[in-house]
Amino acid sequence: MFWPLRGWQRVAGAAAALAIGLAPSAFAAEPVDVELVLAVDVSLSMSPTELNIQRNGYAAALTHDRVLQAIAGGAYGRIAVTYFEWAGTTSHHVIVPWTIIANSADAESVAARLSARPANSARRTSIAAALGFGADLFAESQFRGLKRVIDISGDGPNNQGQPVEIARDEVVKQGITINGLPLMTSGGFSSAYDVENLDLYYTDCVIGGPGAFMIPVSDWSQFPEAIRRKLVLELAGPLSPAWQAETAAEGLPVVKAQATPKADCFVGEKMWRDRSWMWDQR
Repeated sequence: MFWPLRGWQRVAGAAAALAIGLAPSAFAAEPVDVELVLAVDVSLSMSPTELNIQRNGYAAALTHDRVLQAIAGGAYGRIAVTYFEWAGTTSHHVIVPWTIIANSADAESVAARLSARPANSARRTSIAAALGFGADLFAESQFRGLKRVIDISGDGPNNQGQPVEIARDEVVKQGITINGLPLMTSGGFSSAYDVENLDLYYTDCVIGGPGAFMIPVSDWSQFPEAIRRKLVLELAGPLSPAWQAETAAEGLPVVKAQATPKADCFVGEKMWRDRSWMWDQR
């Protein structure tokens, strides 16, 4: 049986139809050249001094002339960036939410946020969880990038959460590129879980996706250069003057993902298991 619509029902139906019709344009994502997630390790192996070096290094890199030139040279001349710090599976703290950088003033604003308060460290190292959290941040982005990148730094292998290879592959399947910055430095509180050839581990187990690469850091004095170099190569196109200038200049090596893995991607989990007796007696 047909029941005629009442007046308020007709109005509500028309409003709903109008809302549906307007939704794509009213809530359209703002286009940018790159959506960039900066994922920074703050596990307990980092000293307060090293945590500050990381914050200051990212702030300096984002405001560097070469990075700003790389941003300006893009199709849209702007990127969207978010910065979070991570440690174990449940330790993720967004320091800078999604923000547009299109000029030096924007970059200085992000740098100011990074310098506003000191970083806090936390237990364990879950690269896998950090990658998953980083991928989820893209769902919260109000921007639409021509490229989506997670830029992850860390000073040790995965030792908590799902296997890092599985996490990496799940992220890459979403069309996200993962670039790495392995920190093979000394001076932190503990080296019990350090591994030799962390750069090889990052190359084989962490980075992935189109054009994925990593830049190893063996001394903290190299950190500002490594971040700057990495950002330029992530943000500039291969034909741009900024990209060509960066690749032509001498500096830290840029290592791409390898087709044949050589590293043990479970080395962190094995080291934690072999030393678990220390925690069991507490």
